[in-house]
This record gives sequence, structure tokens and C-alpha cells, in this order.
Amino acid sequence: MKKNFLTAILVLFSLTFCFSQDIITKKTSEDIQAKVTEITTTEIKYKKFDNLNGPVFTILKSDVLMIRYQNGSKDIFTESQKANTSTNMDNNASIDMRIKGREDAITNYKGKNSGAGWTGATTILFSPLVGLIPAVACSSSEPSDNNLNYQSSQLMKSHEYNQAYRQQAHKIKKKKIWTRYGISSGLWLVLILAIGA
Repeated sequence: MKKNFLTAILVLFSLTFCFSQDIITKKTSEDIQAKVTEITTTEIKYKKFDNLNGPVFTILKSDVLMIRYQNGSKDIFTESQKANTSTNMDNNASIDMRIKGREDAITNYKGKNSGAGWTGATTILFSPLVGLIPAVACSSSEPSDNNLNYQSSQLMKSHEYNQAYRQQAHKIKKKKIWTRYGISSGLWLVLILAIGA
């Protein structure tokens, strides 16, 4: 009897857990388990359900068919897309803006206030294991707007340029943090060996 009761409780808990997230269904039929944080006129911002403390992801509304919310309600997106001769030109312009956004991020973003300094200091002072905490925390968040160092606010109004710039800046930030972590781990090891000798 007790075993059956525990099994029933576990099943009930599992079902509650399974249905306590939002599900974004893309037009490609792919489902994303998420927690929707914001819906704008063109985008849906969400966090992955298995990493609610992680970064915010963005998907175009035009790529989404439906969102089923944890409370049982749903939003269905039926945006009729008008095909015209300027579609190819628009696609090429979008690709050019993404390329420019990445290149400008490589040129302008310097990783200011990225958390690499804190990661390095924590790793050297305490240990590589403790240094993992700021490394993971800092590398999982995108650079703040104040630190992006973009040169043209006009270009940042373009969705493609903005998204490409931010993604490239985030890659640079992660690389800087993990490089600092690796160097600091090596220095920590050298210090431990020198002290032990």
C-alpha cells in the first residue's frame, strides 16, 4: 500500500513537472520547451526550460506557429507572408547586415567588464574548481548594452545587424573568460607546486 502511494505521488509530481513549461512550436514542427519572457511585434524572447537561469534566446515570430503556455492557454501565429520579387534582395540585404554585424563586433567589442578579471582572480586565489563559478556565471550572460561598444546606433536598429553583433560579442566574451580561466588555472598549479617544493 505504501509503495503504491509513493508511486502515485511520483507520477503526479512528474506530470505536474512535465506540464509546467511553455512550449513553442515552430513552423518546422519543432517544439521548444521554454519559459517565454517577452513577445514583441517581431520576436519572441524565451529561456530554455532546462536552464531558466541561463541566457535569453530570441526567435522570430514569423518562424513560430504556436505557443502553448503552462496554464493551458495558447497563442497561434498566422502571419500570411506575401511573396514578391524583392524577397531575394531582402534576403541578400539581411545576409550583408549579419556579416557586417559580426565584423563590427570583432573590431569594436573589447570584452570590457566581461568578468574575465574576476574569474582569473578567483581561480588564482582559491582554486580552479572555485574559479568555475564566476567563469560559468559570466560566460552564460550576454554582454550588457553599455559594454557592447557599437559605433552606430542607426545600424543597431536593424534586427539582423543587432543580433549578429550581439552573438559575436557574446562569443568573444566567452572566449576571453575561458582563456583567462585556463591561464589562471595554470598559474594556480604552478603556485601550488612552488609552495609545495
